[in-house]
Amino acid sequence: MQILWFIPTHGDGRYLGTGIGGRSTSFPYLRQIAQAVDHLGYYGALLPTGRSCEDAWIVASSLMTHTERMRFLVAVRPGLVSAGVAARMAATFDRLSNGRLLINVVTGGDPVELAGDGVHLSHDDRYRLTDEFLTIWRTIASGEESNFQGEFLTVRGSKLLFPTVQTPYPPLWFGGSSAIAQEIAAKHVDVYLTWGEPPAQVAKKIESVRKLAAAQGRTLRFGIRLHVVVRETQSAAWDAAHQLIRYVDEEAIATAQAAYARMDSEGQQRMTQLHNGSPEALEISPNLWAGVGLVRGGAGTALVGDPDTVAARMLEYADLGIDTFILSGYPHLEEAYRVAELLFPRLPIDHLPTVDQQVMFSPFGEIVANNHFPKQGKTPSATVD
Repeated sequence: MQILWFIPTHGDGRYLGTGIGGRSTSFPYLRQIAQAVDHLGYYGALLPTGRSCEDAWIVASSLMTHTERMRFLVAVRPGLVSAGVAARMAATFDRLSNGRLLINVVTGGDPVELAGDGVHLSHDDRYRLTDEFLTIWRTIASGEESNFQGEFLTVRGSKLLFPTVQTPYPPLWFGGSSAIAQEIAAKHVDVYLTWGEPPAQVAKKIESVRKLAAAQGRTLRFGIRLHVVVRETQSAAWDAAHQLIRYVDEEAIATAQAAYARMDSEGQQRMTQLHNGSPEALEISPNLWAGVGLVRGGAGTALVGDPDTVAARMLEYADLGIDTFILSGYPHLEEAYRVAELLFPRLPIDHLPTVDQQVMFSPFGEIVANNHFPKQGKTPSATVD
């Protein structure tokens, strides 16, 4: 199992839908989160993309030299950048980071934002353009020359002079719930991502993409994007979830839902249908809570519970075929530590750093009575309350 975290370049805070408890996502703060991700042993972190975010490539490049192990999942945007330029950016980042780049292919689902960036294509045409983009990108990123003419894109003699570290190229990740998006994922990418829908819905999506990939003679891995509210007890976790939306009012919900309604993203529509803009009955599946989606686009669900319960829910997704989890929590710095402390010991993770037992100047926990190192026992089971 691979666990990634999230770099909140569009804002962070203790509560949703309000400036109360908000934080400036300055570079020093983003650096703290990235270094926590690196130190705690997360596989990497996702950087979001869009006009509400700081540019993902610039942020990732800035954080690269402040980290050692973590990978950066950074977006390429077909239609906003050419395949050749995107391939050069990826190759440069991959070389300078010593192979720590993951590529998130984002077609985009907001026609208003896309029009502002000069893209005036229908939903399906954007995905057809993405298909052509990835055909070119994969060819030249593999070290071959591309001479391609399609409906949207044409290149002649396109190639890379400096190769990537990872072969044949940095892994391609992709999320899209529509039929055409699934077809493109099956044809091109390495990891297919879904947002945190109930397990039964996720299972159907995985089955569909697997069949499409098999028809292409390919196999894919699967990942899921979720928030997490994990505490030592069930009641504390649910209290924290409810506190997260304590300042969310009807006006904030209406404003957010109006913006999401204009989008032609099927994934966003599926997220909205989980709660339909109502703050009632937000536990849509055992321990899967849709409260985040009331005022946040994209990933709108969270696993809520004590460590044993949340780990068990994650393993249920793993049984469906999910091996990669992109998690987040508010605020992202503290929650990165909390998730690592409470969940990592309960999950089959193989990318955690080893601890040098001889380095006694870095104890786990505060030294007792200025003389005794704290006892290091197994992580206790969650307390029933």
